[in-house]
Amino acid sequence: MNHSSLDTILIFTIYGSSGPLNYLFFTLTFTFYLLSVFVNVFLMLVIYVESSLHKPMYIFLFNLAVNGLIGSSAVWPKVMENLISGTQKSSLLACLVQLFWSYFYISSAYTTFSVMAYDRYVSICKPLLYHTIMTPGKVKALLTAANILPLSSISIQVYLTSQLSLCGFTIHKLFCDNLTLLNISCGRSGLVSLWGICIVISLVGFPCIIVILSYALILNVSLKASKDAQKKALSTCSPHLITFNNFALATLFFAIYYRFSPFLPGEAYILITVDILVIPPLLNPIIYGIRTQEIRKCIVKTVRKRRRLFQGIQTSL
Repeated sequence: MNHSSLDTILIFTIYGSSGPLNYLFFTLTFTFYLLSVFVNVFLMLVIYVESSLHKPMYIFLFNLAVNGLIGSSAVWPKVMENLISGTQKSSLLACLVQLFWSYFYISSAYTTFSVMAYDRYVSICKPLLYHTIMTPGKVKALLTAANILPLSSISIQVYLTSQLSLCGFTIHKLFCDNLTLLNISCGRSGLVSLWGICIVISLVGFPCIIVILSYALILNVSLKASKDAQKKALSTCSPHLITFNNFALATLFFAIYYRFSPFLPGEAYILITVDILVIPPLLNPIIYGIRTQEIRKCIVKTVRKRRRLFQGIQTSL
């Protein structure tokens, strides 16, 4: 079967004509996007600058912040362009690129959450062996796996999708996704669907199992520990649990919407999209900044240092 040209033009139909409401949504999207970029970059800078944060837990958190930037930037700049543009169009190539990075963001977030859960398990359940187990080489290997596995798997998915021949050219969604391209193709590909199921099992299901098992073991150890140890374990794990649960619920709602989309209003899709592509990248750094004492102290230290530097410059002028 001949596949469609990468120059094929696809038209988004969900945005409607440009008007005051679109400009309002543009302003809101632009504001949240800038905030998301700022909080993630700021957290990354704090972790990079403060040597006390050069530990496995915060290195994984740095990776999660980078992933948040990828997720936000994969979708929202194009959404903003469509909101104020008279013609909401995209080439198939641009659509596939957007699909790749948005799916990489979701799958890489799950793999990163799983290695963070494993790190917390080793830290709390095997504290005396922590530095023996979580060596720099082990951290690099876990980070590599958390990124390379989604990168290679999603690359194959996008390649298979690119080989489809399209018979429809309109997309009633905010951004490009694999299921929509399958629905407008001339024939459903069993290989594309099968590979998508494999990705869900290996890059979503398996990481979730790792997180659940890790925290089941942590809970088992914590119940036998002292009150102080329980409080320390809770303060260490709560940011990860909050951010993971938020992301897992968002992707669950996203999957449910696509299963029952013919019976749900378009507004539900927009809310779910915001929940998975705006809220996690924006809230994750804030939650870690507020709930993690070591990061909170380093943020205060960094802000005070920059304030003194700025005051020194003003005095010299």
